[in-house]
Amino acid sequence: MVRNACPLHPNVLSAQCPTRKVLDLIADKWTTLVIYLLARGRQRYGDLHRQIGGISQKMLTQTLRKLERDGLVLRHVYPEVPPRTEYELTGLGHTLIEPMGALCAWAEGHLGELEEARRRYDRVQKQATLTA
Repeated sequence: MVRNACPLHPNVLSAQCPTRKVLDLIADKWTTLVIYLLARGRQRYGDLHRQIGGISQKMLTQTLRKLERDGLVLRHVYPEVPPRTEYELTGLGHTLIEPMGALCAWAEGHLGELEEARRRYDRVQKQATLTA
């Protein structure tokens, strides 16, 4: 039987520590975007799908199920015709609003710098390839 490698002292740098699974979950781009949107309050599945550009229905469903399983999102199904499903953050999910919001704001605020750095890097690499 394999025991938790770090039950008393979680360590994200340890390959055996389950904290790696937590990082995998919250570092996922779709998770970040879902948490970012649900920070605004309860939302319907269709509204989430429309707001997240590029996400497939399958990926949104998988992401929401993972978040629900990990206790970050609550799913509400209403017995109506047509059926209505809404999602909201749990108390634990709310603890991610500040860090996820900061990551999204950082990405938006530094996009220009990142793109310029990439252009410089690509120019240098291209030049090095031409002179090699």
